[in-house]
Amino acid sequence: MSVEVVMPKLGMAMKEGTVSIWNKQVGDQVGKGEPIASVSSEKIEIDVESPAEGTLLEIAVPEGEGVPPGSVICYIGNPGEKIAPVSASVQTQEPKGDAESPVKETPEKSKQVKSGGDRVKISPVARKMAEAGGINISEIQGTGPGGRITKEDVQEALKQSREHKAEKKQIDKTAALEPAEQAQEMKVSGIRKVIAGRMHDSLQQTAQLTMNMKVDVTELIALQKQTAETVQNRYENKLTMTDFIARAVVLSLQQHPQMNSAYIDETIHLFKHVHLGMAVAVDKGLVVPVIRHCEKCSIIELSSSIKTLAKKAREGQLSSEEMQGSTFTISNLGSYGVEHFTPILNPPESGILGVGAVYDTPVFKGETIVKRSILPLSLTFDHRVLDGAPAAAFLQTVKQFLEEPVTMLL
Repeated sequence: MSVEVVMPKLGMAMKEGTVSIWNKQVGDQVGKGEPIASVSSEKIEIDVESPAEGTLLEIAVPEGEGVPPGSVICYIGNPGEKIAPVSASVQTQEPKGDAESPVKETPEKSKQVKSGGDRVKISPVARKMAEAGGINISEIQGTGPGGRITKEDVQEALKQSREHKAEKKQIDKTAALEPAEQAQEMKVSGIRKVIAGRMHDSLQQTAQLTMNMKVDVTELIALQKQTAETVQNRYENKLTMTDFIARAVVLSLQQHPQMNSAYIDETIHLFKHVHLGMAVAVDKGLVVPVIRHCEKCSIIELSSSIKTLAKKAREGQLSSEEMQGSTFTISNLGSYGVEHFTPILNPPESGILGVGAVYDTPVFKGETIVKRSILPLSLTFDHRVLDGAPAAAFLQTVKQFLEEPVTMLL
């Protein structure tokens, strides 16, 4: 008997999941536990593993299409095996019958429709599916008892209809592009779709302003080198520039609580705790894992949390809870050689700090020119929540901590 594979529920608030990509095609052999598809919700993307060994008999949900959690996305079974009806937990089952107890056809159980002189028998479930998909039931060949149309018949008709529409759409696009050069198309779905929507909404619904500041981190780099061996031996860790910047931001937010806030329903919410979001680039976009209650963390604890969550983010192992509730975000593009840039707010937060690449430059110290290491910072803030002066004061405090790094360790 064929096995149903359903859309998993990725968090309590999930209403719909999207099949990002199929790793297997119909007819392919699959092993138990083998990833057969990637699915995503608004905040997370995971691999769906086959619950049984067998052959992929049918794909019920094509790539890029969203369905509610619990919906059947494919069937696994033996080659040529008839697909089993969808379980009651996913969809209402078809009424069944046998030779001794035939299915009783009533207006409630199976409606009959006249079409061109013929009577079409179809169950309520199949009728609903056909109506929702815009399928003319008179054109469906029923395979049930007495030619009755089952939901499997409607599913096959829907599949053929989608393929026909996709083929027609592609033909129309090709004709429209000729003789112009044809371009590769990438469907916007999953995490990319969520990022696009959130960033657009962020710019549309907030009053964003970005200011830049340069920080002399020469002493910080020296301290980092001096403490590297001790930190490694005692804590089996390495303090990076990002760790020190995060520590400076947490301490500064405690001194400037207006930056640790959110604008919600024409009300400014000032948060007592610092929940720091750290933007991490992944293969399919950008995720922001959150370190909660950072004001209670030492710099070693903060460093360990940053590394742990970044690793989980790159491996796609973050839970939805680990990506919610941030009150301020840091985005670091220094590893790409970027200096200043304009980070976009992560709603409903009031601030985000962009970190650029450290560079060496000659600086006057009195009458002497010396080489100093400079760190560019870019602060984007919501002008509805605070003005330029308090935002600059916050950035100045971050600068002071980084230029006097020993104060972050006290």
